[in-house]
Amino acid sequence: MSDAILKINDLKVNYGGIEAVKGISFDVPEGEIITLIGANGAGKSSTLRAIAGLVKPAGGSIVFNGEDLTGKDPTTIVTRGITLVPEGRKIFPDLTVLENLKIGAYLRNDDLEEDLKWVYDLFPRLKERSWQEGGTLSGGEQQMLAVGRALMSRPKVIMMDEPSLGLAPIVVRGIFDIIKEINKQGVTVLLIEQNANMALKTAHSGYVLETGRITMSGPGAELLTNEQVKAAYLGA
Repeated sequence: MSDAILKINDLKVNYGGIEAVKGISFDVPEGEIITLIGANGAGKSSTLRAIAGLVKPAGGSIVFNGEDLTGKDPTTIVTRGITLVPEGRKIFPDLTVLENLKIGAYLRNDDLEEDLKWVYDLFPRLKERSWQEGGTLSGGEQQMLAVGRALMSRPKVIMMDEPSLGLAPIVVRGIFDIIKEINKQGVTVLLIEQNANMALKTAHSGYVLETGRITMSGPGAELLTNEQVKAAYLGA
């Protein structure tokens, strides 16, 4: 296992009086795909939102490349090299594909051509539709656009919140192939996903969240064969 690029220690997230995340700790090794699985309300999205700077943690620390980023604003988080592909994609429907991609690079002031080519190589469909408005794309194409937009900031770590949500099975397979390809090209991936089967098949390691706590962890292949995981999340 390589060194951890991202270290989460005793992270707590509260919404009012509700404890969404109750002191979780995990490492994200550089160059790997790590997945968090669990039921709705387990604290998965709250964890990503805290790392992305969208909510302030109630306790604990978020350390990235040796720097404490706990409670920093989203702009700082992105400039350091962490981006989030949000649940529901959140693209700009009235802007073209190209305009959406350029928004992903809004903190950069250098030439974007090389990165646009990279995104278009990953997603040829986006190149074909570069002048089409985002809102006219299919669900799968919008997910590709959301991922491509995140990649335009040149992240070291890309976090994905439910990338398969609402997509047809054949499209889901394509999205997970892309996740593996992005990882192969050097981007570390932190993935949360309702489709536990696909997530664990794709990830190097996984963590199971239940009501704000980590209850199990291990290599993805190992968790796939765990009887408790199979019963709770794999429909077995």
